[in-house]
Amino acid sequence: MLVGVISDTHGLLRPEALELLRPAEHILHAGDVGDAAILDTLRALAPVTAIRGNIDRTGRCADLPATEAVELAGALIYLVHSIHDLDLHPQAAGISVVVSGHSHKPEVRWAEDVLYLNPGSAGPRRFRLPITLALLRLERGTPPLAQIVEVASSQR
Repeated sequence: MLVGVISDTHGLLRPEALELLRPAEHILHAGDVGDAAILDTLRALAPVTAIRGNIDRTGRCADLPATEAVELAGALIYLVHSIHDLDLHPQAAGISVVVSGHSHKPEVRWAEDVLYLNPGSAGPRRFRLPITLALLRLERGTPPLAQIVEVASSQR
C-alpha cells in the first residue's frame, strides 16, 4: 500500500505536491493545514486522515483531532503535529509508525522498532528548508519503508 504523507501546508497546496500524491491509496496530513479546502482536494485523490496543527485555530481545521491513530495494511500509524507532544510510548502501544510535522524539517528515523516520520513542509518555504512530502510503503509482514520526496516548485 502506498500512503502519501504531507504536513504544514499552511494554506498552500502546490500542484506538484498533488501530482506526487496522486498514486497514493491513503493520505495522511500531520497538521497546520491552514485551509480546509486542501483536505477536500486531497480527498478527491484518496481517503484522508488529518489532524490539526498549532495554526489550525478557526473553521473546519480547528475541529480536526489533535492526534489520530489509523491502521493501514496491518500497520498502526499515530499522527501528532509536534513530536514533543507525543504522550504515549509507541512501541508499548503497538504503533509501527509515528507521523509528525511542525518543525518543517523532513526526517526518517527508527527507534525501538518504530518508524518516526516527519514529511517536512509542503507549504510556503520557511528559511532555507526544502519543500517536501513523504511516501510511505506498507506491506503486511514487512517493516514500513518511508521516502522523503522534494517537491519541485517555482512558487514561494
